Amino acid sequence: MKHSFRIREIAAQAGLSEATVDRVLNGRGGVRESTAQEVRLAIAELDRQRTQVRLGGRTFMVDVVVQAPPRFSAAIRAALEAELPGLRPAVFRARFHLLDSPSAADVEAVLDRIGRTRSHGVILKAPDVPEVVAATRRLTAPLVTLVTDLPGSPRVTYVGIDNRAAGATAAYLIQHWLGDRPGDVLVVRGHGSFRGEDEREAGFRAELAGGVARRVLEVVDAEDRADAVGAGIREVLAGHGPVRAIYSLYAGAGGNAAVVAAFATQHRSYDVFVAHDLDGENTALLRERKLSVVLHHDLRTDLRRACHAIMQAQGVLPGPVRTNPSAVQVITPHNAPPVEF
Repeated sequence: MKHSFRIREIAAQAGLSEATVDRVLNGRGGVRESTAQEVRLAIAELDRQRTQVRLGGRTFMVDVVVQAPPRFSAAIRAALEAELPGLRPAVFRARFHLLDSPSAADVEAVLDRIGRTRSHGVILKAPDVPEVVAATRRLTAPLVTLVTDLPGSPRVTYVGIDNRAAGATAAYLIQHWLGDRPGDVLVVRGHGSFRGEDEREAGFRAELAGGVARRVLEVVDAEDRADAVGAGIREVLAGHGPVRAIYSLYAGAGGNAAVVAAFATQHRSYDVFVAHDLDGENTALLRERKLSVVLHHDLRTDLRRACHAIMQAQGVLPGPVRTNPSAVQVITPHNAPPVEF
């Protein structure tokens, strides 16, 4: 019987002693045909499960680099830690590098430091700027981009939502919600050079252009501060007529609550508010009907795919690494989960 497994593995799979398996494999007598058949069956089963056998006992150290507000970084950490037990028999250990400063130099420094350590893979959420892309090219471990892509980097794949489709979904919902009613649309976004936000806004504007003509106003969170967002909203409202819809396409801490508060302070109302990511703040706003819908994607699925891609790039999982963006989930007050996830 040709095989590449250890006698101990075959014996454990067949439920036989190693001595019995050894007699079968070497054609020695004293073994019933039914026992020999059990050994052949065990080898066939091990062959089908070869990937799992190969992973047994393997430990992968991955570095997770995230430049984002603390609440989103915490969501990524929680999602990956929840997925780690499900990756067995492989063992994944994670080193988290969570950056809430807007400095691209900080990301570059972290990536260069990782490059000097033993890492089996890097999962990265960072702005698409030349210094960050250059730092990714100095990495030797496989790179997976998360939530926002860096197509100029040597990444093996991108995991996360289809950002352009998400922006188009937001515009589609707003168009159908408002119908023929006139009014402006407000877009709230972050200040960084995140490709994901750029793609969301491009998809949004392209889809919105196909409906009733509406002016798109924009407020940029230039300081990563909720009070600055509120001030920007109040300034826009003071200088314009009816703002019927809001699309918040970023994950700034407290930003959506600040938008709601600014409208209330100015005694202005809106008909529809579309936001991203079902964190605790947005879940509360959704249940209070301050948000109309939240566009969500499953971070746990994204991070599981990222880990699988790293194992494929390392040659321990079969098949090519593929890019399959997460589906855009439309969450309303009626299908929101009972607890934050």
